[in-house]
Amino acid sequence: METDKKTKGQIEDLITKKAIKFYLDTLGTGPKEAKTHILEDMIIIRLKGRLLPIEQRLLQSKDGFHLVKDIRETLHELTTGEFLKLIAEITSHKIISTHSDISTKTGEIVEIYVLDGNFEKELSD
Repeated sequence: METDKKTKGQIEDLITKKAIKFYLDTLGTGPKEAKTHILEDMIIIRLKGRLLPIEQRLLQSKDGFHLVKDIRETLHELTTGEFLKLIAEITSHKIISTHSDISTKTGEIVEIYVLDGNFEKELSD
């Protein structure tokens, strides 16, 4: 995808829309709010939502915190390949690493994708 014709804000918006659709398609529910930030060689996606009903139930158990974290980590590992292709297509960069975490209090998710170059430098404001 040619990014030289799109602004940083347009690319961030595109990635946000793709992330929302991805979560809807993958989990059957999406975030209430989402925002993407491009910072040098990183794509940072913040998804505000709520925990899935099963996660809320798990948190009532003794080991619930760890179970929810483990489930989300496993989901990330199983599904990240598809989303990596989208990020690579949009940015024309290779993804070096990914990081993901979920708040067990708010359900907010933060995803970070580290690229092989400074993508922000390539974009216009």
